[in-house]
Amino acid sequence: MSETGVHSSEIHERLKAALADSHLQEAYRSSTLRLYTHRLKATQELTDFERLREQARELKREVIEHLDFYLDQFARNVERAGGVVHWAETAEQASATVVEICQKAGAREVVKAKSMVGEEIELNEALERAGIRPVEGDLGELILQLAGERPAHIVAPAIHKTRQDVADLFAQKLHAERTEEPERLTAIARRALREVFARAGVGLSGANFAVAETGSLVVIENEGNIRLATTAPPVHVALVGIEKLIPRFADLAVFLRLLARSGTGQKLTSYTSILTGPRRAGEDGPREMHVVLVDNGRVGALADEKMREALYCIRCGACLNACPVYRKIGGQAYGWVYSGPIGALITPQFVGIGQARELPFASSLCGACREVCPVKINIPDLLLHLRSKAQQTTPAPRPQASPLSERASMRLWAWAMQRPWAYAMGGWLMRAGLKTLGRWDSPRQWIRRFGWFPLSSWTKGRDLPAPAPQPFRKRWK
Repeated sequence: MSETGVHSSEIHERLKAALADSHLQEAYRSSTLRLYTHRLKATQELTDFERLREQARELKREVIEHLDFYLDQFARNVERAGGVVHWAETAEQASATVVEICQKAGAREVVKAKSMVGEEIELNEALERAGIRPVEGDLGELILQLAGERPAHIVAPAIHKTRQDVADLFAQKLHAERTEEPERLTAIARRALREVFARAGVGLSGANFAVAETGSLVVIENEGNIRLATTAPPVHVALVGIEKLIPRFADLAVFLRLLARSGTGQKLTSYTSILTGPRRAGEDGPREMHVVLVDNGRVGALADEKMREALYCIRCGACLNACPVYRKIGGQAYGWVYSGPIGALITPQFVGIGQARELPFASSLCGACREVCPVKINIPDLLLHLRSKAQQTTPAPRPQASPLSERASMRLWAWAMQRPWAYAMGGWLMRAGLKTLGRWDSPRQWIRRFGWFPLSSWTKGRDLPAPAPQPFRKRWK
C-alpha cells in the first residue's frame, strides 16, 4: 500500500495522536454533532421514513443479488446513449484507463468533482506521474489538496478543518488575503477554480447512483462544481463503483428522499444532475462520455454471502456522524479513504484483511450506526463477522492477563445481572450520580466531563449520552 493506507499496527498510534489534539477534537465534535442533529430533525419530518428505508434496502438487495444482470443492462444502455463503458478489475487498471482517456484527449489538466472512488484508486497520483495536473473542484477536496491530506469524512472531506485553518491555508497556498468569513473564503476558491473549469480538457466525476434501466448517472451536490466538471470540458469521465447501481429510474425517488436527509439533514441537495450520454445536437455538454466501472474488491465481497450487505451502502456518512469512536478519533486515524463504521467494513474487502486487520475492532458495537443507516445495514453484526475472519486468518498475539480491576468489575456486573433488585438499584444510583456529578452541555443531552474517578477517565476521550428521563423498568410496569 502507498500512503493512502496504513498497516493495522499503526492505527493505535494514529488514534492516540488524534485524542491528544484538542483542536481536532473540537472540530470533529461540533461538526458531527451538527450533522447528527440535522439528520434527526429531517427524518422526523417524514412520516414514512421507516417504510422508505425498507424499500431502499430491498432495492439494493435486488441489485446486489443480481449484479451481473444489472451491470450488463446498464452498460448496454450507456452505449446506446452514446457513452463508452470501460471495465476495471483493479485500482491500477482503473487509474490506467483514466490516464489513457486523458492522453487521447490531449488533456494536460483535469478538473475533478468529488469522487471517493478516485481517492480509493489513488487517481491523482497516477495522473501526476503521467504529467497531467489534477485540480479538485469540490471546495472540501480543494482544501485537502492544498493541505496535502486525505478525506476525513465520506460526505464532508474537510470536516476536521476550521475556518481559521482554511484562512491560513488559502493565504499561504493561493496568496489570497487572510479572512475567516465563509462567503469571502468561498469567493477566493471560486476565483481560483473558474479558469480551470474553462480550460480543462477532461472533467472527472463519480456517481451517487447509476440507473440500469436508462444508463443514466445521478450526481448530487450543494456547490454546483459537479455540473461544471461534467459539462464544461469536452470529455467527461465518470468513475463508478459497480455497487452504485439501482434498477429503475422510478426507484431514484426513494433514494433521493433518503440520501440528503441522512447525510446532511437536508430535504434535498441544491443540485441533482441526471446525465445520460454525451451532448446531442443543439445541447451543451461534453462531446465524449466515458464510464469506468470499478471492481477493486467488490466482487470478492459478493463471494462472502455475509458481507454482501456492506455493498448496499449509499455513502451518506450518517454512520460516521453517529459513531462515538469516529467522533473522537476522526477519519485520518482509520488510515484509509473510507473511515468510520462503513470504512471498517469495506476497507478489509478492498485491501485485504491482513492490511486492515484492526479496523473491525475499532468499534464499541453500540449499534448507533445501524440505527441511522438509511438502508439498514447490520454493521455491528458484519463487524463481528470480520473480527472472526481476522482471528482465523491473521490471529493477534496472545493477550496479557486482564487487570485485577477489570476482572473485579466483570464479576460485580455478573452478580448484579443475576439479581434484579441489585440491577434496579444500580440504575437508580447511576441516574442520581450522573445528574449531580456530571458537567452537562447546554441542552443537557450529553455529559461533557466528570470530576470523579473512574468516570473522569471515560470523559477524557468521549462524551456520555444522557440517561433516559424514565427508566425502562418503570415504563414496562
